[in-house]
This record gives sequence, structure tokens and C-alpha cells, in this order.
Amino acid sequence: MTIQTACLSCGTPARSASSTFCGRCGLPFGTEPPSHVELPSCPVCYRSSDDDGRFASQVHAGLRLDLPRHVAEHEQHPVGDDDYLESLREGARIRIGRWMAPFDLVRRYLVTGSLDGGRRRQFEHDLIVTAMTQLARFGPNAVILGDQPEWRAARDAVAELMERFHRPAGTRLFA
Repeated sequence: MTIQTACLSCGTPARSASSTFCGRCGLPFGTEPPSHVELPSCPVCYRSSDDDGRFASQVHAGLRLDLPRHVAEHEQHPVGDDDYLESLREGARIRIGRWMAPFDLVRRYLVTGSLDGGRRRQFEHDLIVTAMTQLARFGPNAVILGDQPEWRAARDAVAELMERFHRPAGTRLFA
């Protein structure tokens, strides 16, 4: 796979090897992003680029990568078991035990450990979101005053999904 140069400001790949300016934002390739723009973020790990518009390489210490090369590195260094997660997907939602939740919200939580989806995002508040909030705040084995059996079961289901998603590839058991 050949990856062309990409804009450091918006992350858009060059249209051809001879392109010198970004077709989306008009900046010359290689120019650091202006300080007033929102930096590109990775659609796989949700990290925003550093101020120079690049990401640190996971493979080569000291190497800085533009967005397309950073995304390509995730092929060798995945953030979790996305194939398993996709097997639980039902359209735009995911089934966790007997509950349903927004797929993108759950994946972001599993990858980042955070319920914050960034600016301009709204979350559907349901039992799974409540379970993820309680896990993030109190941990998996917490005793919560006023706890409901349904909440406990949802926390257990999310904790089991988290453990399965983050299990190293060599130790995964196929269910």
C-alpha cells in the first residue's frame, strides 16, 4: 500500500504524488497547522495529532507520522479486537448482553476509557452508558449505595466486554 503525502492541518491525503497543496484547506503540504484550526484526529484510536499535525510512531521511537501513516500503523498495532466488536454490532448499535447501546460510543469508551466524545457530540443516555459511567468512576468491583440489580448486571456485561476487547491477540478464545 502506497500512502501519499497528507496535509498536517486537516489530515487529507494528497490527490497525487505531484500535489503540493492540500485540496481541502489549501495549505502547502508539510506546513504546520495554524494555531486556530482543530487538529486532525485518528478515526481508529481517537487521538488528536500533536501541535505539529503529526503523531508519534508506535514502531519507531522519534518518528513523527501524518494521519494516513498513523492509521496504517494500526494494522500492525490494533487498539483492541475490532472483529469481535463488529460481531456484536446491529446497525448503528451494539448488543452487550441483553442491552443495546450506540456502537460508536461503546467503541470510543473501550479504546479511550472515556465517555467524552469530543465537541459537538451528544450521547444517548441508557443503561449501558450508565454502566460505563459507573465503571469509569467506581471500578468493576464497587459496592454502590442504592445500586439496582439491572445496573449491576449491565456493569458486569460491560466489564466482560472490556476484558474481551483488550485481551492480547494471541490469547483470544473464540466464542
